Amino acid sequence: MKKLIEGKVISVKMGSVVVVEVKRKIPHPLYKKLINKSKKYKAQVGDIEVSLGNKVRIAQTRPISKDTHFKIMEVIK
Repeated sequence: MKKLIEGKVISVKMGSVVVVEVKRKIPHPLYKKLINKSKKYKAQVGDIEVSLGNKVRIAQTRPISKDTHFKIMEVIK
């Protein structure tokens, strides 16, 4: 089973790898107020054209490098 996540591209400075920021809203354990949480993932680009600010869908893959474990599947916007 592949884990699919949607996020926004925030860095394209590395050659074939981009940094994707994923934002989530989760309820606080005690007070139940929604809290914004974000996490950054490094994703392999492949042959897809990606630019800064694009919304993309990434999928979990085997480890490509020390901290790259995702691959871009498609560009949404």
